[in-house]
Amino acid sequence: MNILITGVAGFIGMAIAKKVLERGDSVIGIDNLNSFYDTKLKKSRLLELDKKGNKNNKWNFIKGDLKDHDLLNEIFKNYTPNIVIHLGAQAGVRYSIENPKAYINSNLIGFANILECCRKNEIKNFIYASSSSVYGGNTKVPFSEYDQANHQVSLYAATKKSNEILAHSYSHLYNIPSTGLRFFTVYGPWGRPDMAPMIFTKSIFSKQKIKIFNNGEMFRDFTYIDDVVEIIFRLIKRPARKNKDFDKNNPDPATSWAPFRIFNIGNNNPISLMKFIKALEKEIGIEAKKEFLEMQPGDVKSTHSNNQLIREWTDYEPTTKLEDGIKKFISWYCSFYKNDY
Repeated sequence: MNILITGVAGFIGMAIAKKVLERGDSVIGIDNLNSFYDTKLKKSRLLELDKKGNKNNKWNFIKGDLKDHDLLNEIFKNYTPNIVIHLGAQAGVRYSIENPKAYINSNLIGFANILECCRKNEIKNFIYASSSSVYGGNTKVPFSEYDQANHQVSLYAATKKSNEILAHSYSHLYNIPSTGLRFFTVYGPWGRPDMAPMIFTKSIFSKQKIKIFNNGEMFRDFTYIDDVVEIIFRLIKRPARKNKDFDKNNPDPATSWAPFRIFNIGNNNPISLMKFIKALEKEIGIEAKKEFLEMQPGDVKSTHSNNQLIREWTDYEPTTKLEDGIKKFISWYCSFYKNDY
């Protein structure tokens, strides 16, 4: 297989690229290495991929932006991928309030450019990152793909929902097998510094106050990176198919008459932020300093993934216990940031 991965210097992008290379397939990676968070971490992830891929010349990295349609056309022409895993996007709920243009450029224009390249090159399997944030104002839990998700509460979430809609239209018009993945708070080694696990850990080590929003009444379905990678790898081998029983009078939001699927990728086990912090404190051996604050605009109180569909489709669902995931995460963190403390 010849697999193109966008956002390859990102957390999930690097992890899936590493597994694909270990299995002997070719990876073409694209990333613009923007400064949304520490570029040192992104470059270190690429170095890890260099170790895996350069031994057999199956790893090619191109620094480029998804807005650059001409560059994307050239990459597809030169490397002829047959599978695309699109993980490149501007991430972050709160940052979307500060800098909406970045989300329009990357998550909408960039996504449309990738879809056009998939259309022109008859891609056999298109897998892309959506987000659990698309459930927005939904209060029925666990979140199910069968539920309507039409009331997003952040621009970031709105762009991810837009991605799903755009992908469906291309699946319908051009028969592109498209699979959208609604990720639920992914954590683990090589994680994102802007997400709670990394922010909390850094604050604990540096003895700075942890900002805990909604006065601690927050729950997240923390999902370990290795489980996420295993699911994506299985989806590579099982592209979306048409739902032959699709009823247009009673439409199923998770499938279509077109080759289109939506899946939750979560742990089906929401954990309170306070419990998560306590697990970090126990593993690190330092008690956190805490500052309790009101809910932030764009945030939701709780996320909880229903895993029925992904379990049925891949015969797998996340299994890593929180304590085990945190142990591996803190071990990596101490090794990578050993000179910072």
